[in-house]
Formats: sequence, structure tokens, C-alpha cells
Amino acid sequence: MLTEELKKIIKGEVLSDVNELAPYSRDASIFEVKPSLVVKPEDTGDIKQVVKFVIQRKSDQPGLSITARAGGTDMTGGPLNDSIILDFTAHLNKMVELGDTWAVVEPGMYYRDFEKLTLAKNLFLPSYPASREICTVGGMVANNAGGEKSLVYGKTENFVEELTIVLADGREYVIKPLTVEQLESKKTLDGWEGRIYREMHDLIEMHYDAIQNARPKVSKNSAGYALWNVWDRRVFDLTKLLTGSQGTLGLITKIKFRLITPKKHSKLLVIFLPSLKILGDLIVEVMKYQPESFESYDDHTLKLALRFLPNFIKIMKGSFWGFLFKFWPEVRMLLTGGLPKLVLLAEFTGDNQSVLTEVVNKLQSELSLQFKVKSRIAKDQADVRKYWTMRRESFNLLRQYVRGKKTTPFIDDIIVRPEKLADFLPRLENILMPYQNLIYTIAGHAGDGNFHIIPLMKPSDPTRAQTIQELSEKVYNLVVEFDGSITAEHNDGLIRTPFLKKMYGPEINILFQKTKEIFDPQGIFNPRKKVGGTMAYALDHLQ
Repeated sequence: MLTEELKKIIKGEVLSDVNELAPYSRDASIFEVKPSLVVKPEDTGDIKQVVKFVIQRKSDQPGLSITARAGGTDMTGGPLNDSIILDFTAHLNKMVELGDTWAVVEPGMYYRDFEKLTLAKNLFLPSYPASREICTVGGMVANNAGGEKSLVYGKTENFVEELTIVLADGREYVIKPLTVEQLESKKTLDGWEGRIYREMHDLIEMHYDAIQNARPKVSKNSAGYALWNVWDRRVFDLTKLLTGSQGTLGLITKIKFRLITPKKHSKLLVIFLPSLKILGDLIVEVMKYQPESFESYDDHTLKLALRFLPNFIKIMKGSFWGFLFKFWPEVRMLLTGGLPKLVLLAEFTGDNQSVLTEVVNKLQSELSLQFKVKSRIAKDQADVRKYWTMRRESFNLLRQYVRGKKTTPFIDDIIVRPEKLADFLPRLENILMPYQNLIYTIAGHAGDGNFHIIPLMKPSDPTRAQTIQELSEKVYNLVVEFDGSITAEHNDGLIRTPFLKKMYGPEINILFQKTKEIFDPQGIFNPRKKVGGTMAYALDHLQ
């Protein structure tokens, strides 16, 4: 019934066959939620029509809702819904305009395609995540993505200059930073736009101190709605709220990004850590030298790369013998004393090659002297690519090649301040140690204390749901105790929305609910994310 009605009012495709819907029931998370149908909008007109369609029928069919989907790389269940899925990758996937310092792009464009065009003009968007080869720019905005370059450049929110968005009245609006005078002008408007500016300004101003005090005390955060970034009493910027909102407040149709020029030269220092005990102090020392990226992956990831070497080499598109030779340092370590507990990748960039070399050599000497750790400077681009591919592809290695157990991301994105890691990590290990039904890998962004802990569990394990709930409670209690965030980059989705009250407290949680009500009073956009999600619903939809 819904399928035939929608086909009459839009130009794009409407899918309802069970086999066609199946791929949309999963993302990179542990969840499975079967949609009622999938729409592939051909243009913004189609999106408006779908929104108006749902508005008109919502009172008679309360379960109707719309969830945006792009690359499907989300690890939280963010793009999963049991109603209507909008697939932006089919048609809304083009570069609209590329300027000298900016780009306007549709949300369904894959980052890999976007970057090819920007690099041709010696420009790039540095907030790409590890899933850069398979994610879209719309997903990056929805989750406020960050990655290996965020240490210096920050997350996607720092590069969004303007958003075009269809709101819950079925109309399209342009959202950008406003001066005080421009804000006051917006507030005088009749209709949906004026009401949102009036009510959001009143909400934030009325609770200004509480909102500012709720700002997480870490360098990156994707938990909740970033109300503290919207209004500093000089500029009112709703792009800061919409970026990271996981499509719960509206449907983005165009994005204007600020782009930067990459540095001419780079050097990669690879540090082999025998124990996590010195990690906190070593991070503090490396950060004094201001790396552009400071990443990590653990011994489990390295073992996987060595165990599935042919598959890994295929990912890197190289010759077997050439890359086998490149792995000789790791093979030698394995033969002469075992693999390191953690591999750290410190990348330094600059426009002066000799100065860059001097900095990296000095740091390498300092680490050897102070911490007695082994390290090496990557010799060439193939060497560099080997290490970055291991870091970026670690999650996919786990998903594709480990038999009998599945990746189970639920404590996968915690962050505390780096100087607290020496105290935090041993307590985290003590929490994880008793759970014999899982093994886990650690990778992430060492420079800002953001670690991705990916447990491996048997899907048939009868204690899986209980373990997920128990460990989430324990780990997030620890993160909150250390003034961290339960998600630095991956966002809330189905898995972390139930824990937002734990992180922020009841007052701020109520403000999140009011924000949702202001933008989406009928609850038509991506339900159960950010507000209204429960652990019971999440656990009922485990794959």
C-alpha cells in the first residue's frame, strides 16, 4: 500500500521486496532492524514529497518515520529503522561545485570520490574516518566524523560552513552561522524556520550556564546534541547542532565544506610499545613535538595482518613478495622476542623536508633514551602505506577473516584526556579481564586518548546480551569518572543513546529531548537515536 502510494508521488525508486530490503537491515554494528521499504530519492523534490507523505499519515500510522542512509559504515545502528529508509547514495551523490577553498557536495557522495576531485586542486577534507574508502560525506556530517588528522584539524564540525536541509515541515532551508543581528532577523520570520530559531535560542539562553558546564572535557565528542557549540552570544550556528545529530533533526541535501591545503612533506615514526604501562607518559612526550596524526593498533591487529597476509596484501594492491619484504621488521620482532603490545604511528608534516627530518630524528632519540622503546622511521611510501592500511583496515580484518566470532562494537569509541591514560587503562583492563567469553582488539587515536575497543564474541553465546549490558555499564561508569566521553567519533545510535543520561545527567538529557521536539515535534526523523532509545530495544535487535 505505502509502496504504491509513494511510487505515484516521487521520481526515484521504491523498494519493498524482502531480498532488496535485506542489505538495509544492517550496518557495521551488532544490530539488525528490518525496514518496511527503501526509497532512493532522485532529487530534493523526492525528499520533500516523502517527508510530506509521512507528516500527513503520522496521526493514523504512528510508526511511520524516515531514516537517512548512505554508506552503511556506522557502528552504532544509526541508519537502521523499521519504517522508511532513504538511500542517498543512488542519486544524490555528486559534487555540486568546487571552489578554491571550499566544496558544495551532495550527501551520498563517497569520500574516496570526493577526495579525488579535491586533491586534483591540492585541497582536502582532513576529518575523514578510518572507513574513508567506503563512507560518504553525508555520513561524516551525520556522525561528526573524525580520524587520524583530527588531532590537529579537529572533527567534521570544524569544516561545515553551510547545510541545506529538509526539516519536519517538508521544506528546504539553508543553515549557516548567524551574527546577533541576523539571528534577530530570523526570529521574526513566520513559519517553521522562525519558530526553530526563536525556540532554540530561548532554550540555550535560558540554560546557558548548565549547557556550557556540560561540555565534555575532552578534545572530541559525538555524544548527545552539541548544544554548547551553537551559541557563544556572538554567533548562533545551528550547523554545529545538526552536524553529529545522526539525521534525527532533518534530512541534509547539500553540504558546503571548508577545505585545506595539505602539507608538502611527511615523515612517519613507528613506535613499538612492549607494555601499556608507559603509554600515557609516552603520549605526553610525543605530543610535545606536535604530530599531525598519532594513531595506534594492538598486537591482535598485527597478528591478524600477518595471519592473513595474502588478503592484506590484496587490500594494499601490491605484489606478494614486495610486501612480504616490507613485513620483515615485524617478522623479525616475532622471531626475536614477540610482537609489541601496541604499535604507535606518529606522523609529522611540514613544507620543509630538512626541518621535518630533524624533528623526527630528535624524537626517535628521545624516546629511545627516556623509554627504551624500539622505533623506526618508515623508509618510503610503500612502507608508510603498510602501516596506515593496518590501522585503517583493522576493523574490516576482524569482520571478514575471524571465523566463529564476530566483531561486537559496543564500547568501541571511548575517550579520556591523554594524561589520564596511565591511571585509566589499567582499570579498564581490570574490567575486561574477567570476561572469558570475549577477546578484544584495541586501535585508535593515541594522541587525544581516543581508543576503539572491539570485542570479538560468538553470536550464539547465550550470555552475549548480558555481557554487552554489563560491560557497557562498567566501562561507561569508568569513562564518566575520568571526565571522558562514551563516544568521541562513532556517535550514539541504538547502542549508546540509553547511556546519555549517565554521561550528562537528567537536566541536560531533558534539553536533548526538548531540542528533538523543537525540530521534530511529530518524531518523524530517525527514532530511538539521541532520545527515546532503550537498552531493551537495542538488545532485542541483536544480529
